[in-house]
Amino acid sequence: FFFFLFPPYSSWDAAYERELQTFEDIGDAGEIWFGEESMARIIRWLEKHRVPLDSSVLDIGTGNGVLLVELAKSGYVNLTGIDYSPSAIQLSEKIREKEGMSNIKLKVEDFLAPSAELSGFDICIDKGTFDAVSLNPDDAAGKRQQYVRSLGRVLKPQGFFLITSCNWTKEELLNEFREGFEILEELPTPKFCFGGRTGNSVTALVFQRK
Repeated sequence: FFFFLFPPYSSWDAAYERELQTFEDIGDAGEIWFGEESMARIIRWLEKHRVPLDSSVLDIGTGNGVLLVELAKSGYVNLTGIDYSPSAIQLSEKIREKEGMSNIKLKVEDFLAPSAELSGFDICIDKGTFDAVSLNPDDAAGKRQQYVRSLGRVLKPQGFFLITSCNWTKEELLNEFREGFEILEELPTPKFCFGGRTGNSVTALVFQRK
C-alpha cells in the first residue's frame, strides 16, 4: 500500500503560514491534496446521487478551501470549512475573496473538540485530515476514536461522509468507522503497479451515519 509523506495533525499551522505568505506574494493557492481529480471525484458523486444544492456541507480540515470553491462553482450554496490552523483559514478567506465566493463560511475549529454550533450537517468531507490525525505522535489511537465521536456529533443521522485517505486501506477504514457508520460505496481511484502487484494510491469511501 502506498504512503504519502504526510505531516502530523499538530504541525500544519507552520505549513499554512508558508502557503499564506506565498499566496500574498504571488497569488498561488498552494497544494491541492490528492490533486484536482480527488475534488472532481467528490463532486461527481454528489451530482450522480442528486444531492440537493442547498444541502449543508462541512469540509473537515479545509486547508486552502479550494474544494469549497469548486463546490460553490458547481452550485452548492450551504458550505462550511473548518481548520484548526488560523493560517489555513486566513488563506482560505483570501482565496474565497479572490474567487468572489462570499457565501462560503469559514471557521477556526479543532474537529477533535468541535464547538456546540458545529452540528446538523448533511454531508461531511475529509481529504487527508483523518490521515493527519492518525499520525499524531501523542495518542494517535485515542485521537482517531475522538475523530469518529466528533463525526457522529456533527453529521445528521442518515448523512453522508466522504473520505479520501492515502494511509488507510478500505478494510482498515471500515474498521475505524464501524461504530455508527455503514459503507455505501467505494469510489474509483488511480491504480499503480509495483513488483507485479496492483494497488490503489488512495482510498475513497462513502459512509452513511446510522
